[in-house]
Amino acid sequence: MKKVKIIEENCIACGLCESIISDVFVVEEVARVIVDEVTENQIESVQEAIDSCPTDAIEWVE
Repeated sequence: MKKVKIIEENCIACGLCESIISDVFVVEEVARVIVDEVTENQIESVQEAIDSCPTDAIEWVE
Protein backbone atom coordinates (compact mmCIF):
# COMPACT_ATOMS: atom_id res chain seq x y z
CA MET A 1 0.00 0.00 0.00
CA LYS A 2 1.02 3.60 -0.57
CA LYS A 3 1.31 6.47 1.87
CA VAL A 4 0.55 10.12 1.27
CA LYS A 5 1.51 13.25 3.18
CA ILE A 6 0.63 16.93 3.39
CA ILE A 7 3.39 19.53 3.19
CA GLU A 8 1.89 21.79 5.85
CA GLU A 9 3.83 24.93 4.95
CA ASN A 10 2.33 24.77 1.43
CA CYS A 11 -1.25 24.03 2.53
CA ILE A 12 -3.77 26.88 2.32
CA ALA A 13 -6.64 24.74 3.72
CA CYS A 14 -8.77 25.22 0.62
CA GLY A 15 -10.56 21.91 1.23
CA LEU A 16 -10.21 20.57 -2.30
CA CYS A 17 -8.48 17.37 -1.22
CA GLU A 18 -11.17 16.65 1.37
CA SER A 19 -13.90 17.29 -1.21
CA ILE A 20 -12.26 14.74 -3.53
CA ILE A 21 -11.66 12.00 -0.94
CA SER A 22 -12.77 12.66 2.62
CA ASP A 23 -11.82 9.11 3.62
CA VAL A 24 -8.15 10.17 3.40
CA PHE A 25 -8.04 13.94 4.00
CA VAL A 26 -9.61 16.29 6.52
CA VAL A 27 -9.14 20.06 6.53
CA GLU A 28 -9.03 22.02 9.76
CA GLU A 29 -6.47 24.83 10.08
CA VAL A 30 -4.47 22.88 7.49
CA ALA A 31 -5.21 19.66 5.69
CA ARG A 32 -4.11 16.41 7.24
CA VAL A 33 -4.04 12.77 6.23
CA ILE A 34 -6.31 10.61 8.39
CA VAL A 35 -5.20 7.16 7.20
CA ASP A 36 -1.92 5.33 7.66
CA GLU A 37 -1.93 3.77 4.21
CA VAL A 38 -3.94 4.41 1.08
CA THR A 39 -5.80 1.36 -0.21
CA GLU A 40 -5.83 0.28 -3.84
CA ASN A 41 -9.40 1.60 -4.14
CA GLN A 42 -8.32 5.05 -2.96
CA ILE A 43 -5.18 5.54 -5.10
CA GLU A 44 -6.92 7.09 -8.11
CA SER A 45 -8.81 9.64 -5.98
CA VAL A 46 -5.71 10.52 -3.95
CA GLN A 47 -3.80 11.07 -7.18
CA GLU A 48 -6.63 13.35 -8.35
CA ALA A 49 -6.28 15.32 -5.08
CA ILE A 50 -2.50 15.56 -5.61
CA ASP A 51 -2.95 16.75 -9.19
CA SER A 52 -5.69 19.23 -8.20
CA CYS A 53 -3.96 20.80 -5.19
CA PRO A 54 -3.35 24.47 -6.10
CA THR A 55 -0.22 24.72 -3.93
CA ASP A 56 1.33 21.26 -4.53
CA ALA A 57 0.93 20.49 -0.82
CA ILE A 58 0.23 16.76 -1.23
CA GLU A 59 2.72 14.08 -2.22
CA TRP A 60 3.25 10.36 -2.16
CA VAL A 61 5.71 9.06 0.44
CA GLU A 62 8.32 6.66 -0.90
